Amino acid sequence: MKKYSEKIEGMHCATCAINIKDRIASLDGVSNATVNYASKQINVEYDEKKINEQDFKKEIKDLGYLVSSKSNKEENSYLKKERRKLYFLIPIALSIFFLMIWNMLMMEIFKNDQFMIEIKIFDEILFLISSLVLLIAGRPFLNGLTNFLSGKGADMNTLIGLGTGAAYIYSTIILILRYFNTNIYVENVLYFEALIIVISFVVWGKYLEEKSKASTGSAIKELASLQSVSAILYKDGKELDIKIEDIKINDILLVKPGSKIPTDGLIIDGDALIDQSMLTGEPVPVLKKINENVFGGTINKQGFLKIKATKVGKDTVLARIIELVENAQNSRAPIEKLVDKISRVFVPLIIILAILSFIIWTISGNVSMGISALVSTLVIACPCALGLATPTAIIVGVGKGAKNGILIKDVEKMQNLSNVDTIVFDKTGTITYGKPQVTKIITTKNEAEILTIAASLESKSQHPLAYAMKEKTKELGLKIKPVKNFKNIDGKGLEGMIGNEQYFLGSPTYIKSLNIEIDDTDIDSTAIVLADRKNVLAKIFVEDQIKEDAKDTIKHIHSLGIKTVLLSGDNEKTVNKIAKFLNIDEFYSNVLPEDKSKIINTLKKEKTIAMVGDGINDAPALALADVGIAMATGTDIAIESSDIILLGGNLEKIPMSIKLSKDIMLTIKQNLFWAFIYNIIGIPLAMGVFYPIFKILINPAFAGMAMSFSSISVVLNSLRLKFKKV
Repeated sequence: MKKYSEKIEGMHCATCAINIKDRIASLDGVSNATVNYASKQINVEYDEKKINEQDFKKEIKDLGYLVSSKSNKEENSYLKKERRKLYFLIPIALSIFFLMIWNMLMMEIFKNDQFMIEIKIFDEILFLISSLVLLIAGRPFLNGLTNFLSGKGADMNTLIGLGTGAAYIYSTIILILRYFNTNIYVENVLYFEALIIVISFVVWGKYLEEKSKASTGSAIKELASLQSVSAILYKDGKELDIKIEDIKINDILLVKPGSKIPTDGLIIDGDALIDQSMLTGEPVPVLKKINENVFGGTINKQGFLKIKATKVGKDTVLARIIELVENAQNSRAPIEKLVDKISRVFVPLIIILAILSFIIWTISGNVSMGISALVSTLVIACPCALGLATPTAIIVGVGKGAKNGILIKDVEKMQNLSNVDTIVFDKTGTITYGKPQVTKIITTKNEAEILTIAASLESKSQHPLAYAMKEKTKELGLKIKPVKNFKNIDGKGLEGMIGNEQYFLGSPTYIKSLNIEIDDTDIDSTAIVLADRKNVLAKIFVEDQIKEDAKDTIKHIHSLGIKTVLLSGDNEKTVNKIAKFLNIDEFYSNVLPEDKSKIINTLKKEKTIAMVGDGINDAPALALADVGIAMATGTDIAIESSDIILLGGNLEKIPMSIKLSKDIMLTIKQNLFWAFIYNIIGIPLAMGVFYPIFKILINPAFAGMAMSFSSISVVLNSLRLKFKKV
């Protein structure tokens, strides 16, 4: 399956997005299609043997929209163009609006019509202005109406177009009949001023909405701006300035103090303090030395480096982060399914209600009231607020997470995270640093010889305990011996031939399974046992340091009402000791890799589970959990299997990510609540339902203003996420 992603021009509400999505999803060869109204982006998975990108562009164009090739600068020019329209519209609209307010105050509050300003004397001028406004600024609304009449679906533009078009035609007919002194059998009321105000406020509202929406996506722009534009290539003893896109793998690059590191690489000379806050969210610079990795976009605060490029272009960590954030921002939360169902019937229902209100008022003998109710109902019932409620909160929240070193890969899993009641931790590399140290050796043999044999076997392994052996042999200056017939018994131990002797290295349980006797009464911490075919040669005790922030993290998680569980392949004494020290609620010891998935499956039957891990053997459990959280200090496989990635290995980001997910979901629910309440109150008010009893009826001009600012309020509420602490 191939993927197609593009920006779309001309979407004005959630119904637009649904119309496009439904059309594209119905095409033969398309397996999945999503359209995000907030980011104006379409994402399609399709079979290129059956359909191609040009087909998508044609279908989108036929619906009245266009595929956009706009850059950020062009988008800014679009906003400037809209702003120039407002220079013409707003002074006129505000003048008329304040004139209407003045007359209302005189008539309703002060009960004195002596100071009222008769708008009728401007009717001919208002007719000309409203004609210009409708044909120029109101063109998108007229297009929405013609699209609807030609069977291309209805959207917000259809509602505004139908309402303002009906008001314009009605008012023009009344004006012409009045001009020729023809008897008028309806109330002599014109709606030119209402039309001008409605279109002006709607255009103004959409401009403010677009400007606010641009702010919601600022995280991507900030991340992209971190990428360097040039680099210093060191070749044949010369320094050459090159563009970032010209860097090739294995190129030698120079990084001077104060400059950005151009791409991911390995330090081959020098050391420096590196500001990695753009990746990890941690403000304290990290000292990097020879043979350590550095990442593109991070800043060399102090020191001169020579690095060898290891990843370039789209393969760099920063590029992958940007891609992850974009994908997450354009993904859809399960809660949006409700919005989709409502949006599909919303516009047709509003048209029916508006026509019904017109008919009822006309039958009752008040055509003018019918026209007012028709226009007000069509104008006030905007589906934009509903359509913006979820995606704007997601875009802001996901972007905020990325800036704090929390990468959300899937919004559906983010919603799950907000409901998590149990967090399961892998021990090694997650709760601990994953860099154990040899603390004691019990043996009757030479310790150096024992360490050499153990380290030689471990040299073939990726297990964290191998690190302890390698470090100890380096410290003592011992040399690794060649190993033949090496076998890794997953989660249990190792075996192999060194010289002519067969050796076994692993847990006490594994050694016992080989029918080799072992005295384990003195084993009270993590220990590995070395044996030959017949006898135990040594017990090597290894301890892994607990991360400094582990205790506070567990305390923070408990304060959120979430239970904690610890999984480890270590013996019960060691795991129990760590669990008690950290106040972890429950623990499982002697857990084999395949057992982790079984435990997760069992816990999932009654709980909503998040699994936190970093190793290869955590990948199945991460994938199986309701939410998989990987520490980005871990392996690529664990990261690929997870739903949320925590950069830098900081455990405090776990409760931070939970709080962020809860904040995002709360914001979505707030947005949806206000969008629904707005329509539940506004639509009956516009239809005149309350008029017979309470004499309350909303004027079309106020309906236009209310509709515009309903969408803006939703976007602004989402933007509050930027300023919330996580």
